[in-house]
Amino acid sequence: MSGIPILNITEFDRNRDMFVAEFGAAYREWGFAGIQGHDIDIAVIQDAFQAAEAFFTLPLSAKQRYCQADNAFFRGYVPFGTEKAKDSPHADLKEFFHVGRESGVDNQPAPHLFPNVWPDEVPEFRRAFTSIYSALDKLALQILQAVALYLQLPADYFDTKVQNGEALLRILHYPPIEDETIPNLRAAAHEDINLITLLAGSEQDGLEVLSRSGEWVPISMIEGTIICNVGDMLQRLTNHRLPSTTHRVANPQGEQARVSRYSIPFFVHPDPEVSLACLPQCVDEDHPQRYPDISAGDYLQERLQEIGLAK
Repeated sequence: MSGIPILNITEFDRNRDMFVAEFGAAYREWGFAGIQGHDIDIAVIQDAFQAAEAFFTLPLSAKQRYCQADNAFFRGYVPFGTEKAKDSPHADLKEFFHVGRESGVDNQPAPHLFPNVWPDEVPEFRRAFTSIYSALDKLALQILQAVALYLQLPADYFDTKVQNGEALLRILHYPPIEDETIPNLRAAAHEDINLITLLAGSEQDGLEVLSRSGEWVPISMIEGTIICNVGDMLQRLTNHRLPSTTHRVANPQGEQARVSRYSIPFFVHPDPEVSLACLPQCVDEDHPQRYPDISAGDYLQERLQEIGLAK
């Protein structure tokens, strides 16, 4: 993997202070890092990509059976051309499918969480995405513990703040590009909305991160590496101490444009009532508070309207 730092999560248990220091340095500079040493079996990731391909090769009429626009597309199929990046005049060149958390702590129902829908045409879909969802959810909690320690908070600070929160698995398909002259990108430049994102990424080129110097840096994936990046909610909480970095999926050229691209990001959100007010330890005379207080739920609704997923 090129460009962004690489962190080995096993060091979190072996040498916690050293890992947290390296973690903070990586995310202050990039807002992105590759995570290795996790215990997610490569077969779990491969099964998910195979199930994704099986679903997205279905006829459009079959896929649209699982479209749920009335709940802001929080579950099920989201058709091609629905989502756009904030302030972009063009829709992204992608379709996707959402799988989310169905119940809160102790399996209690939560009104903001929706039941999942599972495509009957792909029997392996539910098993594959239940498995990778559980694995990424576990890794996300460990990474949030590192975030908390870096911010000089108790390690379990975020645990109760995300236990009823939406953790949304997005199964992305970027179809082949037939017209290379179109202005649309597979995913236009954007920042993620949530706390952190974990990405089981495509091994195809395309993902690019905007460096602090303003250069687009391509990210070449290493098999089994999970990319983790800071989202806007964590940027707000930390008053930009941990920045949310702009990234995009650029269009390939030539024969590579004629090939589908798949990736699987996992968006971790806090509970809707959690405050996104800047943490006191991130505000001082040199770093005045940048944002007014807002709940995570209200902020999410604002952002979903900006990108076309909510009205």
